[in-house]
Amino acid sequence: MASDQLLRTYLTLVVVSTSASSMIWGINTLFLLDAGLSIGEAFAANAFFTAGMVLFEVPTGVVADTVGRRTSYLLGAATLFGSTLLYLLLWHTSAPFAAWAAASALLGLGFTFFSGATEAWLVDGLTASGYDGSLDTAFGKGQMASGIAMMGGTIGGGLLAQATNLGVPYLVRAVLLGLTFLVAWRSMYDVGFAPKPRVSVRSEMAGILRASLEHGLLNPPVRWLMLAAPFASGVSVYGFYAAQPYLLELYGSADSYAIAGLTAGLVAGAQIAGGASVSLVARAFRRRTSALLITAGVTAVVLALMGLVQNFWVVFALLAVWSVMFAAAMPIRQAYLNGLIPSAQRATVLSSDSLLGSTGGVVIQPVLGRSADVWSYGPSYVIGAGIQLLVLPFILLARRERAASDNRASEPVLAPG
Repeated sequence: MASDQLLRTYLTLVVVSTSASSMIWGINTLFLLDAGLSIGEAFAANAFFTAGMVLFEVPTGVVADTVGRRTSYLLGAATLFGSTLLYLLLWHTSAPFAAWAAASALLGLGFTFFSGATEAWLVDGLTASGYDGSLDTAFGKGQMASGIAMMGGTIGGGLLAQATNLGVPYLVRAVLLGLTFLVAWRSMYDVGFAPKPRVSVRSEMAGILRASLEHGLLNPPVRWLMLAAPFASGVSVYGFYAAQPYLLELYGSADSYAIAGLTAGLVAGAQIAGGASVSLVARAFRRRTSALLITAGVTAVVLALMGLVQNFWVVFALLAVWSVMFAAAMPIRQAYLNGLIPSAQRATVLSSDSLLGSTGGVVIQPVLGRSADVWSYGPSYVIGAGIQLLVLPFILLARRERAASDNRASEPVLAPG
């Protein structure tokens, strides 16, 4: 399969899966509150989602590194289909919090089959097909495709909820996840990766985990960015989902679901802009860690302003800036890490990175959610800004390592298999 065909398949998968997932992103917090959960319980349910990711990230990464990336992706689509329908059932029955916690953990399992596997599938395929472009650009295209799909999904989900009820977008999401499974079944094939002959599952997993530690946490340039992930990811997940009720509170209408969808659509639009700006950012900064430092610092400042300046239009605009910073940094971070991870351990190391990010969400989301319960959303964003600043020392430590993938002039940065 040629590299341009691989990239088109990757972008197609990004569009269909993000369209499906994002149908509920603009209204998810409102959905949980409508089901009878408090603000703290809603974010605690989200924390169980990230706890599910923590529990299953490495095992599902091992599945991708042994059985195959395609198999992992198909399992993810199927799991998300079932757990989305379960969420809808819990809403209809006004289920207790314990049921929401279990369903949220199951959703987390579904996403762990995606994380690591999709990215590893693309990098493996590009390596095998002789791709001579920049990983920043490839991931930037994915970011733009994701943003376009997210804009359609979140705005559509908000308008649909406004016209019907909060449950209908979840039903549509399930249908689109079924379509995602079919698209992956027909077009996604492992290229540049061969499933390993399995003799002992236990020894196989132990071997992959040892190698993953060697190329992950025991590899200093990778380690420092991985250790920054809990702070950045925990704050970003809270910042996105809290923006919906926060802006509705500032707007003065708690049931304007279309505004909530528009809010998430704004994040998607900013994501498109951030993905499009990757090449410009790359040219502006010779070293990837320089770009990561700037975007992380600006993100902290913007979060603080969102909490201090409690005006609907100002917070709306700041949310766009925050989203652009996040979107511009993500492909650069992906390129940095992938340039240091061999193919055989790529999915597992990337899943370990995602695991650390999810760990931050398990702790930070309920803490910030509880602070919003006690002091309101504004102060919780200021606290989030302080947590975001903890990312900076780890990026500085990664910068000191002078890794080969830090310097864009060292392209190609694909780590050998």
